[in-house]
Amino acid sequence: MCEIACNVGSDSISLQIGGKPIGINLQIGRPPIAAFGNSDGDLEMLQWTTMSGGARFGLIVHHTDAGREFAYDRQSHFGKLDKALDAAALNKWTVADMKRDWKEVFPFK
Repeated sequence: MCEIACNVGSDSISLQIGGKPIGINLQIGRPPIAAFGNSDGDLEMLQWTTMSGGARFGLIVHHTDAGREFAYDRQSHFGKLDKALDAAALNKWTVADMKRDWKEVFPFK
């Protein structure tokens, strides 16, 4: 875990972050304006990005189409999407459902 100071409006706050946000902060030195994820492994990155103040965008790709790509969800043994899916509803992140929202998954097939 690492502590990073962020400005939210005129207030300065400290966030405890780990995982992907540490690498992103080392590369660009600030939270990005948008984050995209597809599993619980992306939760910290989405939280850090969207809670850092200003206009921000978070999107989760929900892998629901086992016929065209691997499907995974709350009960999956890999690529678990549970906590981040709950957080998406609370934080008003966009959830793209592969089966419902994508006409084509792999255009080269």
